[in-house]
Amino acid sequence: MTEKEKCDAGIMYCPMGFIGDMFAARDKCTEYNNIPCSEPEKRVAFIKSFFGKTGKNVTVENGFKCNLGYNIEVGENFYCNFNCTIYDAGKVKIGDNVMIGPCVTLCTATHPIKASERINEACEELSFPITIGDNVWIGGGAFINPGVTIGKGAVVASGAVVTKDVPENALVAGVPAVVKKIIDNE
Repeated sequence: MTEKEKCDAGIMYCPMGFIGDMFAARDKCTEYNNIPCSEPEKRVAFIKSFFGKTGKNVTVENGFKCNLGYNIEVGENFYCNFNCTIYDAGKVKIGDNVMIGPCVTLCTATHPIKASERINEACEELSFPITIGDNVWIGGGAFINPGVTIGKGAVVASGAVVTKDVPENALVAGVPAVVKKIIDNE
């Protein structure tokens, strides 16, 4: 089993096993962020070739960073504001009509809590996918942790740290994020 296969299976893996992919993605992020905003068609074409899957009307503002690129899937009408980081060692699936505010982080990677498991010769880590449903808005500065699913129609308040799944049509806020109310999206 390759290190990437271990990563995708949710078992301990060594990210150095696919370091070439990570370096290539960092170079691509630099290249993307240097495409002038006055060339929107070129920017869209670049993102469509970089991400694993995209819908129509995809906008990713400058300052974007990711770990691999090919593990990111976004739907129709995706907007990602300035300085977003998607650590996509694991899959990141984003639905239609999703808006991500500035300085948001989506992170699929994590480490064991026990030091005896975390500190190892191979610098192994874990990764769990993130799934974001349709019609979601993630406010600026939010942090979405590994393994989280955000339900359809949900809103994540600015600065929230999401450690657990978010129900459909819920507004969550705080550190850690908790449900503040259910939104009537009918």
